[in-house]
Formats: sequence, C-alpha cells, structure tokens
Amino acid sequence: MKHFIKLTSLVFILIYGISQAIAADVYLYVTRHGKTMFNTTHRAQGWSDTPLTKPGIEVAQQLGRGLRDVNFIAVYSSDSGRARQTARIVLESKGDTMSINEMEGLRETCFGLFEGDLDPNMWDPAAQYLGYPSSKELMADLGKGNATLDKMMDAIAAVEKSGEAEDYQTVKTRMQNSLKTIAESAKAQGGGNVLVVSHGMAIMAMVQEMLDKPITSPLGNASVTKIRYTDDGKFIVESFGDMSYVEKGKNLAK
Repeated sequence: MKHFIKLTSLVFILIYGISQAIAADVYLYVTRHGKTMFNTTHRAQGWSDTPLTKPGIEVAQQLGRGLRDVNFIAVYSSDSGRARQTARIVLESKGDTMSINEMEGLRETCFGLFEGDLDPNMWDPAAQYLGYPSSKELMADLGKGNATLDKMMDAIAAVEKSGEAEDYQTVKTRMQNSLKTIAESAKAQGGGNVLVVSHGMAIMAMVQEMLDKPITSPLGNASVTKIRYTDDGKFIVESFGDMSYVEKGKNLAK
C-alpha cells in the first residue's frame, strides 16, 4: 500500500511538472492599431496621435470577432490614443471586459520634427541620405528585400534636425524590453495568451532580428504578429502580419 501511495504521488508530481512546463509558454498576440486620420492623409504619425477612422474602427471590430476563441489573461497597449482605442474596441467586439494596461515603451517610433508632416517630406530626405533619388525607389528596394528597416529608421533619425527622432536600436530595445516585461508577468501567472496593441514600425523593429527573412512591406492595420515566449526565455515569431483573424471576423459578421 505504501509503495502504491508513493507511486501515485510520483505520477502526480510528474504530471503536475509536465503541465506546469506546458502552461509556462506565453503567446503574445501583437497587433497594429486600426487605421487613423493621419494614416488616411499619409502623414507621419509616431508620438503624434489621431483617432481611428470609420474603417479603422471596423477593422478593430473584425479583429475582435476573429479573436473570440482566444482567451486572454491580460491586455496591453501603448499609451497612444489610437492603440488604446483599438484595444478597447477589440475587447468590446470580443465580449471581454478586461482592463487595459498602458505602457509607454510600446509607443511608435518618434519622428521628431517630421511628426504630422506629409510622408514624402520625411521619406524623401531619408531616401536621399541612403543614396536613392526618392522614397519611391527606396520602397521598391524594400519590397525586393534589398533595403532594410534598420537602415531606413536610422536614415530618418540622421536627417531629422532636432535630434528627437528615434533610431532603430532605441526603438528595438524599448519594445523588446516592454515585451519581456509583459511575457514575464504572464509567465508568473502560469502562462497563457496576451493581447498587445502597438504600432507598425515599432513592431517591425522589435521582431526584425527574430525573423528568418527580411521585412519587405509595412504591417497592415489590425494585423497580428504572434510570438511565443518559451519557458527558457526565448521569443519565437510564429506568424508575422497575419490578417486571418480580421478575415475571420469579417466572415462572422455576414
């Protein structure tokens, strides 16, 4: 009888240990905010902020419906209004009443004096700094995988006159530090799914070196980049710029 009890206890410990190891994995659903007024008018929008447009609200609603089967243990957004608004709409459309944790470290890249200016007024000088005639040629090279995000971000910082614009390393570091903080908090709760609402360029800077191929296009509004945080502290990008949750949400609305 004693041997049976010991064996049962051992089996329980083994099963509990395995379940804990499995539960320790954290899945981060990192999404870009919905479309905004500045997105629509093609203006630089980093630390500056404009509200979601009607299509931006709709795509956030579609994302929320598409994520209904995903149970989140926590929700985070940058402290920018467009990210916070997106997170709130996603939760409402999903039927969740969770609170939103705001983090300054999840902000978009700061563009300094270019904030609110027309996109060509920022991207053309950056392109010329890199040896391109204009931003058109730079973006074409990005699409071919020849121009890299880090060089492009550093070029913006180099031509911005006030010194306030952030370079690639600055954005990557604060974003990765924020993600690590979020992941460790979720891990301490036993693991699970976490929604993180941030911004296009900042997300790309965060994951560029985690990917096995170059980034060749901007992230879509409400796209999801799914990242697994393992028990041994590694980030693994399982999908990048995934619009399938939005498509699922569209179909559910029909």
